[in-house]
Amino acid sequence: MDDTSYPEPDLRLVGAEHIAQYEATGGRVGHDWNNTQCLIAHTIGRRSGRLIKRALIYAPLGDAFVVVGSKAGADTHPEWYRNMCAVPDIVVQVRDELIPVRARTSSGAERAELWARMTREFPNYQRYQELTDREIPVVVLERR
Repeated sequence: MDDTSYPEPDLRLVGAEHIAQYEATGGRVGHDWNNTQCLIAHTIGRRSGRLIKRALIYAPLGDAFVVVGSKAGADTHPEWYRNMCAVPDIVVQVRDELIPVRARTSSGAERAELWARMTREFPNYQRYQELTDREIPVVVLERR
């Protein structure tokens, strides 16, 4: 690994507290996070069938959104990604808007282009990729 310096995430607003603040304020608190932006993904548990919410960094892509399944470089995909693969029709909250979307994993040239965009959006993704042998998925959330 080179000596590139990556910004450390601001961990003051994470998990359930991040989601609660985001929802309570229509994204005024929580949308802007660590020099990037977040949406709230409402996924369905592939085994439990329960609604599960996750705050995810995103980049807009025309009328769609792009998210990354990094899990901070762990060797397994995040549960939210596995849930999206099983039940791709989900809802995202962007600021105060609830948007029905369909998730699909990008591949090939599209993935390469979106990966470059997302590592500019949140440079830690590059470090996370260096920590794992799995290809970190880049997911496109297209409006339904």
